[in-house]
Amino acid sequence: MKCKDIIAKIEEKYPVSFAEGWDNSGFLAGDASWEANKVFLALDATDEVIDAAIQCGADMIITHHPLIFSGMKKITADDFIGRRIIKMVQHKICYYAMHTNFDVLGMAELSADYLQLSHREVLDVTYEEDTRKEGIGRCGDLPAPMTLRECGKFVKDRLHLPFVQIYGDENKIIEKLAICTGSGKSLMKQVLKNGVQAYVTGDMDYHSSIDAVAQGICIIDAGHYGTEYIFMDYMERELTAMLPDLEVEKMPVSYPCKIID
Repeated sequence: MKCKDIIAKIEEKYPVSFAEGWDNSGFLAGDASWEANKVFLALDATDEVIDAAIQCGADMIITHHPLIFSGMKKITADDFIGRRIIKMVQHKICYYAMHTNFDVLGMAELSADYLQLSHREVLDVTYEEDTRKEGIGRCGDLPAPMTLRECGKFVKDRLHLPFVQIYGDENKIIEKLAICTGSGKSLMKQVLKNGVQAYVTGDMDYHSSIDAVAQGICIIDAGHYGTEYIFMDYMERELTAMLPDLEVEKMPVSYPCKIID
């Protein structure tokens, strides 16, 4: 098969039109007419990811985060992004990113599945037609009420994380929470409207976190990587179901942040 055949299958279910206007999802490098029999999945197109894809003989790299985000005026080996693009093209590897279109059509429900949320609602609606609503994040009820400390451990265990950070009263009872994978501090207005007691996301800075607590929302910062690496396992299953003849490999999970006790 060709790269364009894989892209067509992906975009049947995850159209790029569902991506945010500021985003850069889609086919970003290579020639869509190249043969592609093996795909390599990762969260980011790092040097290590590209080397691993080359080593395993992959013809296409699919990541969640786009390597090319803002406008690039040149692609040269003088720039680390340019070097990565050149390396992929030199090895005839096509590069594709599924970012906010996947956040809307896949990641939001997937993260709610991991946390076993019931009575779900879309946190930030970005698409609405008739009775269908899609968007970033989810709100829902936990399987059972628990303290913030217990909820932090629950999130840590469900997402298989080495640690999480919590802000708020450890003994506060949490029954309903919101989750936005990746970086979610920009959605605090939506969180406050949804009657939740806690918010799970990543990249929460100190001031945003204490301000949330002051407004009655406990914070569970599970990390950007920690809330989004689930993309890889999910897309491995998706691609295998969509294209049974396609070989799929993925980057091993490796939490990028280390805590020194």
